[in-house]
Amino acid sequence: MTIDSLPDLLIEPVVRAALAEDLGRAGDVTAALIDAEARMSAVFAARKPGVVSGLACARLAVLAMDPTARFEAVVADGVAVGGGGNAILARVEANARALLTAERTALNLLGRLSGVATLTRAYVDAVAGTKARITDTRKTTPGLRALEKYAVRCGGGINHRFGLDDAILIKDNHVAACGGVAEALRRAQASAGHLTPIEVEVDSLAQLEQALPFAPAVIMLDNFSLEDLRRAVAIAGGRVRLEASGGVSLQTVRAIAETGVDVISVGALTHSAPVLDIGLDAA
Repeated sequence: MTIDSLPDLLIEPVVRAALAEDLGRAGDVTAALIDAEARMSAVFAARKPGVVSGLACARLAVLAMDPTARFEAVVADGVAVGGGGNAILARVEANARALLTAERTALNLLGRLSGVATLTRAYVDAVAGTKARITDTRKTTPGLRALEKYAVRCGGGINHRFGLDDAILIKDNHVAACGGVAEALRRAQASAGHLTPIEVEVDSLAQLEQALPFAPAVIMLDNFSLEDLRRAVAIAGGRVRLEASGGVSLQTVRAIAETGVDVISVGALTHSAPVLDIGLDAA
C-alpha cells in the first residue's frame, strides 16, 4: 500500500522550525570543520522492520540546507520494510556540510512518523477480518498533528477529527455542563451547520438509550466492558455508527473489534508510538 504525500506547503514550516531550533544562534559549528565545497553521498536506512512515513520531511530538510541536493526515494510512504540495516529508504547526494546539518532533523521526523505508521499497522493487522476500523485521536504532538495523522493513514488507519472546528464532539464534561446527554444533543442539533457531524460520548447503556433518538453521526462508547459493547451494538441495531474508546491496547483491540463496533479510537497511535530506528549512512 502506498499513500499520496502531504503537500510540501504543509510540511515545510515544520521542517524549517525544527532546523532553526537545531541551528541555534551560530549554526552548525561542527559541520564547519568540513571543506565548504565537499560533496557527500548517503542513504537513509531502516535498521528495524516497520512502515515508512515522512520521506518528504527528510527530503525537505536536506533541500532547505542545500537546494542543489539530489534526493531519491527508494520506497514510498506506507510501504513495510525489513530491518537489519539493509532496508534503504532513500539515497541522497548533497553538500557535505548541509547534509550533516540536516541529518538530525530529517531523522527525527522520519523516525517519528514511521513509528506512528508502524504502530498503526500493528493495530490494523490485529483487527483484520472484522468490520472495525482503527482511528487516531487529537492526542498528537503539538505542531505535528497533520504529519502524525498522515502517518496514521500510512499505517492503514483512518483519521478522527483534526481539530475543534471540524465536528461537534460532545464529551463527558460537555454533557455535565449542559445538564445531560439529551440536552447536549438538542443544543448541538440546534447550532450545527448542515455539514457539521455530531458525535456524543456515553459512559453507560442508559446514556446510549438517551442518545439514540437524536441519531447523531457517531456515538462513542467510553470504557465499556466487552459485554456492554456487545449489548450496545445490539441496542443500536445499525442505526448509528458506534466507536469504542478507552482501555485499548494491542492485547485488547481484537476482542473489542469482535463485539461488532464500527470504529476503535486509539490515542496510543500518536502519543505512545516508539520511534522507528532509521539512520543516515555514508555511501
